[in-house]
Amino acid sequence: MSSAELVDPPAGGRVFERTIRPGIADAGGDGRVRLDAVARWLQDIAYLDLLDAGFDQRGVWIVRRARLRIEAWPRFAEELELRTFCSGIGRFSAERTTTIRGGSAAVESVALWAWLDESGRPRRFPERFVEIYAESAAGRGAPVRLRHPDPPPAAAGASFAFRATDIDVAGHVNNSHYWAPLEEELAEGDPGPLQAEIEYRDAGGRGEHSVIRDGDRRWIAASDGRVLASILLAQRD
Repeated sequence: MSSAELVDPPAGGRVFERTIRPGIADAGGDGRVRLDAVARWLQDIAYLDLLDAGFDQRGVWIVRRARLRIEAWPRFAEELELRTFCSGIGRFSAERTTTIRGGSAAVESVALWAWLDESGRPRRFPERFVEIYAESAAGRGAPVRLRHPDPPPAAAGASFAFRATDIDVAGHVNNSHYWAPLEEELAEGDPGPLQAEIEYRDAGGRGEHSVIRDGDRRWIAASDGRVLASILLAQRD
């Protein structure tokens, strides 16, 4: 699929690590950690890396795109190591590559983040940010243009609801919960290895939404028809 590139760890530069252990609410009855929990870990370690690096300037980070390649799923209570580094820098966007290893887990991800001011306009990175992350980025950029197509015309969608508990501190549905419709499909059996990419177009709130399916593609739309996010499934590389 045409998707973000997964790159090897950098030869030099900043790499941030944390050890975690999946909790009771992260996994289903079979012990497999859910997609939304994995996505939540990815955003949490990104935030912790920024704090640890001393980059605490005012602004809002939003995810534009995230790709997951899961060769082996994390499982409940296993000790896991998360490693993350900046793998690309643009004027106001940055790419972050993260791996999850330990126990049975083998997960790679790459996510594109945009930095905005409080009014939602792109905010150019200061020199300090570039100093911290440029070496690991190794000259790679972080283009923000989205690539997923619109849903087929007049496509019907199945009902799906976001709840008040899905809203985060930014006042809209947290990016991790947009994986929930796909997780509903995976929960029907053993999903095996998975590769998927999600793109975020617009912010959503609580209430009724629809999920449109067409082959290996999924779209999550608001009740007014706005497409909020899209998911592309693919075979492993």
